[in-house]
Order: sequence, then structure tokens, then C-alpha cells
Amino acid sequence: MIEICAVGGYNQIGKNMTAVKYKDEVVIFDMGLLLDKYIEATDQDEHDDKHLNPDELRIAGAIPNDEVIKDWKGKVKAIIPTHAHLDHVGAIVYLSNNYNAPILCTAFTKEVLTTIAKDERITLKNEIKVLNVNARFRISEKMEIEFINVTHSCPHTVMVALHTPEGIIMYTNDFKFDDHPTLGKKPNYARMKELGNEGVKALIVDSTRADNATKTPSESVARDMLRDVMLGVDSTNKTVIVTTFASHLARLKSIVAMGKKMNRKVLFLGRSLGKYATAGEKAGLINFSKDVEMATFGRQIEKKLKSIEKKLSKYLLVVTGHQGEPNSTLSKLVDGKIPFTFQNEDHVVFSCTVIPTDINIQNRIALEDKLRSKHVRIFKDIHVSGHASREDLRDLLTFVKAENIIPAHGDIPKKQAMASLAEEKGYVMGKTIHMLKEGDFLKL
Repeated sequence: MIEICAVGGYNQIGKNMTAVKYKDEVVIFDMGLLLDKYIEATDQDEHDDKHLNPDELRIAGAIPNDEVIKDWKGKVKAIIPTHAHLDHVGAIVYLSNNYNAPILCTAFTKEVLTTIAKDERITLKNEIKVLNVNARFRISEKMEIEFINVTHSCPHTVMVALHTPEGIIMYTNDFKFDDHPTLGKKPNYARMKELGNEGVKALIVDSTRADNATKTPSESVARDMLRDVMLGVDSTNKTVIVTTFASHLARLKSIVAMGKKMNRKVLFLGRSLGKYATAGEKAGLINFSKDVEMATFGRQIEKKLKSIEKKLSKYLLVVTGHQGEPNSTLSKLVDGKIPFTFQNEDHVVFSCTVIPTDINIQNRIALEDKLRSKHVRIFKDIHVSGHASREDLRDLLTFVKAENIIPAHGDIPKKQAMASLAEEKGYVMGKTIHMLKEGDFLKL
């Protein structure tokens, strides 16, 4: 018998954590943050040294409530984050020391994780083992895991296949099917189909865009959108500011390339941009150092901007703050917390969409209103998603041919959309489609 516990990420997008038990051994997939709750709980800026303990974060709903698997604590054999996004890896520093188990991850994920631990002044007791994409690793005589290369808005993202004597459990949060990635290799479709033929007992699957009746466009489309805005619109003698996800190295790579074509020096401003760029270089994915200047903390940013205030039109400013976060660099520039003057028709490019939580929506509206009051030109939604849409998910179901479908990574409407797709493929609600809530257990 295989038992699955939906620890986190089954009531909303974020706070992802799933535990799978076969006999007396357990593996944990992901330990992530619920970002808006985490920001609300910590409520700190870059100069604040406040650090909350796991119990406080758990009560605040910012990290998964792993108390639901307290009886499994001594049985955990591995902790496996699928990629380096904070809603999948951010809670590891708070929870992993509770388990006598190694962390198995890709190189980029390791670099981000160790940076988070350093920032939070937490010493991880767990050994971190780096696996390549498409690698296999034997955890025990009973269980082996396999990393399957897949594309996403974060490099070194993998699907994980857990091999047991009773079948394969596939964990597929997050992914997209991009045949023309701008960084890394395209998905390993051949292996997904092979696993389907070997026998997949259950598929735990990303539901984020299951209600979007299309195929998610390639990252190369976002690159073309950036080209149209950054090279196709006259920005002579104007300040150009771009903001995007700091972990989206492929997007940052395109932004840097456009900056060079604009004959502008590229300047990264913000702590998270520095973190992810440094992690990407250590993992051998990028080499921004030769093309990009960086200022990460508030005083560094102030000093750098003061030194170039007479020649801003010679620079491309890449900043944190795409969701309108109050303590981000872009918000501080707009609010005057970092001295900066916006001129009429300066350009602000949002190479992102708003993550649809109430706090993000409100923050972005407020930020855009402030920018409009300064008469800048705003370019929004220069972006394609990192998540599979309905037709990509349909293809995954066809490849894998799992016996059971477990919608995850979404609220109830999004999981219902995933379930309806599974029904179209012949699965039956309550029999081969399992709608779990956080804290639920499922025996197969």
C-alpha cells in the first residue's frame, strides 16, 4: 500500500508540500512558503534583522503544517524540492532540521537553498545531494527516485518519479511544455512516455492553469515581446526600468541581451536579483558578471543611483518589485524612500503578470496608480506563464497514463478544472480522481 498526505499546496497556490509513504519509508516533495502570508508575518525590510521561528510561521499560515505527518517523522528518507521557487523550497530552512534525511535537488536549487539558509542564519543539518536532471538515485532497497527534465520559469526544474514495488508516483508541480526554451533543454517527453508504459500508480499534478483552454506559449515568445517593447519603442534620453521574477533567469538573460542591443549598461537593483543571479552563476547556468552591475542593499542602491543620476539614459535598470511589494526596490523608488526622480514618459516595463492573490492585486494597482501620477509610460504583461495550460496537461495525461489523478497546486476552482480534464480523459471522480485538501491522507 502507498499512502499520500497532502500537507500543503492543496487549498491554494503556494505552501507546497506532499509526503508519500510506502511501508515504513517516507519521502517529502517540496517545502514551500505561502508568500503573502510570509511577507505579512515577517513584515521586514532589507535592514531588519527580525527572524521568526517555525512555530510562529506555521501559526501564521506562512509554511506548511507538517504536524499532520508527525507520526511519519522518523520514517522520512529524503526531502526533494523540485525547483528553486520559494513556494516550493522556501520553508525547507524552517522545517528540514526536524527530519533526519538528506535533501535531494538540482544544482541551482541547492545554491538558492544555501543562500536562503545563510540569510536566515539557519544551519541546515541535512546533507544536500545534487542530482543532474534526468538522473536516478536509490534512496533505499524499496524506493528510488528519478528526476525528469522539464521546462518552467525557473531553471533546473524537474518532475520527480518515485519508483516503488507497487508502482510509480509522479509529482509534477510546476512545469510547462516548451519546445523552444531560451535557457536549458526542452522537456524529456520520451521518458514521460516510457514511465507511462512502466506503470504510474498516481500522478500529482499542477492545476494552476487547468482552466486556461490553450497551450502555454514558449519563453521565446516572451523574448520577442520584450524585443518589441525595448527595441521597438523610442526611449532616447529616457530612463528605462524593467521588473520581472528574480528567479526567472531565462527572462533576465533576454533582458540583459536587449539592454546590450540598446547600448545601455545593465544594472540589477535589489536583493533577490542578486541572490538568484549569483546562484545561477555558481550553478553554471549564466554568466551575468561580465555584462551586469549589481547593487543589492538599500544603501548600495542609493549610492549607485546617485553616481549615475546625470546619465540614467545610458543605463537599463532591472529592479525588484513586479508585484508591487511595498519594500521592493521599485516601490521604494516610487515612494521616494530611495531618492529618485521620474521624468515625463520614462519607461517602466512589467515583464510579468500579477500573481492573483488579493494582496498582490491591491499592491500592483497602488503602484501603477503612483507611476501614472508621475506620467511614465507603463508596459504591462510582457510575459508568458511558466505553468502548463489545459492542452499541455492533456498531453501529460496522455503520456503518463496514470491509474489515479491527484490535482494539486491550486485552489478548489483550479483543481476542479483539472478534475474536469481528467474526466474528459476517462477518469472517474472519487474513484480515480482524488480531490485532497490540506491534511488529507489517501491510501492507494
